[in-house]
Amino acid sequence: MEIKKAVIPVAGAGTRLLPVTKSQPKEMLPVGRKPVVQYVVEEAEAAGLKEVLFVTGRQKTSIADHFDRDVELIRRLTQSGKSEILEELVFEEMGLSYYYVRQSEPKGLANAVYHAKDFVGDENFVVALGDTIIKGKDGGELLQRMIKSHLKNKAACTIAVEEVPLEYIYRYGAVKPKGKVSEDFPIDDLVEKPMPQEAPSNLAIAARYVLSPVIFDCIKRTVPDEHGELWLTDSIRILLNQGLKVYCVKLKEDQSRYDIGNFESYFKAFVDFAIEDEKYGYTLRQHLYHTIGQITP
Repeated sequence: MEIKKAVIPVAGAGTRLLPVTKSQPKEMLPVGRKPVVQYVVEEAEAAGLKEVLFVTGRQKTSIADHFDRDVELIRRLTQSGKSEILEELVFEEMGLSYYYVRQSEPKGLANAVYHAKDFVGDENFVVALGDTIIKGKDGGELLQRMIKSHLKNKAACTIAVEEVPLEYIYRYGAVKPKGKVSEDFPIDDLVEKPMPQEAPSNLAIAARYVLSPVIFDCIKRTVPDEHGELWLTDSIRILLNQGLKVYCVKLKEDQSRYDIGNFESYFKAFVDFAIEDEKYGYTLRQHLYHTIGQITP
């Protein structure tokens, strides 16, 4: 069975990144040479996915503009002989089919996923959060492992996880492994943003999921929180309570997750990607070396 559809939620308001997100989506903030969401789409393409649904919200039209093929810009660059700049638009040739649906109110990740019900039909599908980059040597490797595990184990849900220091687990959803943690492993519970003393493990949910369409019935049964939002972790717990299989796949040592949700994580992501830039990385590393030597912690 082939999994070919990806759902990328991009409707979040990005309030923790104000004022920069007042008039542009956080998913379009540059990290190195590309906007955040381009890394996510390129990861999906590298994993062999063919169709992408963006679950959008207000002030997100620039995302659709970015992935449209700009024929006039290509023509101008071609006529002026700017082939090096033209190469930066190669992402327009990925051959993916793009679709868009609007989440009119911010009612949580589970609600955003539910908007993909008609797009998904009766197929398994990937959910990749549009504000989170997975950095590694092979862009699609994590999703490929997740898809392989999902199909092999006949799981209802497969979740990417990473180890984090226990004192920071309150920032993430955390999973409770069922037995020994291995390359892929089952869980019997998960908790959204637990305090360290209550966390079932230090394995944090890492913004990538493979889901079966049974999740939609679970979302319908999910109880909103006090703000009216539906948490995907709660919907996945319903899967577990039904006796369905939920598996996890760990990020490898060479893979890192960048959640572009606040300025600290955004600054770290930009620096990490920029210092590896083929053209400017060396001079930037020199600049940082000299600058850091003059900074008092």
